[in-house]
Amino acid sequence: MSRFALRVLVLEDHSFQRSLAVGMLRQLGCREVFEAADGAEALAILHEVGPVDIALCDLRMEGMDGLEFLQRVGGSRQVGSVILCSSLSADVRRSVRQIISLLGLEFLGDVGKPLCMEALEALLKKRWHAPATGQPPPAVPQVVREDEIRHALVQGQMQAYYQPKFDLRTGQVRGVEVLARWLHPLMGLLSPAAFMPLLESCGLMDELLFEQMEQALDLQCQLRHQSHALNMAFNLQAAQLANDELAPRIKALLTRHAASGAGLTFELTESGLLQAAHTSIKNLVRLRMMGCCLAIDDFGAGFSSLQRLCALPFTEIKLDAEFVRTLRHEPRCQAVIGSTLALGQALGMSVVIEGIETEEQRQQLLRLGGRTGQGYLCARPMSGAQLLQWLGQQRICA
Repeated sequence: MSRFALRVLVLEDHSFQRSLAVGMLRQLGCREVFEAADGAEALAILHEVGPVDIALCDLRMEGMDGLEFLQRVGGSRQVGSVILCSSLSADVRRSVRQIISLLGLEFLGDVGKPLCMEALEALLKKRWHAPATGQPPPAVPQVVREDEIRHALVQGQMQAYYQPKFDLRTGQVRGVEVLARWLHPLMGLLSPAAFMPLLESCGLMDELLFEQMEQALDLQCQLRHQSHALNMAFNLQAAQLANDELAPRIKALLTRHAASGAGLTFELTESGLLQAAHTSIKNLVRLRMMGCCLAIDDFGAGFSSLQRLCALPFTEIKLDAEFVRTLRHEPRCQAVIGSTLALGQALGMSVVIEGIETEEQRQQLLRLGGRTGQGYLCARPMSGAQLLQWLGQQRICA
């Protein structure tokens, strides 16, 4: 039997269910297991014994319920991860998962009831690979000076990385999303979390966009010579759309590279859509007039506006990855995906499904009518040189 040197707190008001959970955790080799009948007792235990790696948490109980407990410990670092163990309906548990994320807690999984040892063991294995309590994960390097990030842009340290969008049936690559990475001379390759907030606060998002476009259009030209005609997709923010000079600069860039607007897609999140003003809409129209495609990114993650969807000149919907992550167990997510696919077809818009990581997900999405996806099943983001090599080896996802 597996052994996990983890500290776990079981929050369950039903004595038999609590005893069952404690017994399973001890059988699986957890180092310490604590138990509480309600949230107040759980808080008292944490105060006495210190932080735990996992809280196995029921939601509905007579005393302080599980939701109130989670609100109390959110941001306190007293609980590393949360596993839900509740008989409440799937839609209620799904909403609680969103609350857990908003509280800054790591959601490890939902085992439901009755508790299954195999499912519990799988989540313990998942947590075991993360840093244990008392050993916080390495801090994301933060560059705090504006001059450093300006220097990085001038010196070409901001590198474009590419993640393929692929045909769910054949694995053929349809295009790529262009993502930013900082090749820092001292700290190595940094993800956007390390520098994007500073870029935004310094008003440097346009500089990053056009640096990415320069690199991507050069790569697109190389790909054409290798008989790969790939669309390049770039992320745009609402603030960038409000700039009158955006569309003319993109047009000039396309002219300089002898590139067609039809080879570009610009992705805007739903929150950006809701903020779209007169200038923003004008820029969207100008981009379409240049032949560019426009995508609504993370569709379904915010408060979707169907009116905006109909009124603005978008050509593509990118369905948020959260729907794929819960696809297997939640009929509502299947319904949302199926409905979005039907909506896209009715509006003449393509639908790209994000977050596909397993073959099982791909098969489910095919049965629902999905055609195009993006995710680790096909490929992780890669540099331009890696993309050229990867395509040259004719790797497919099917």
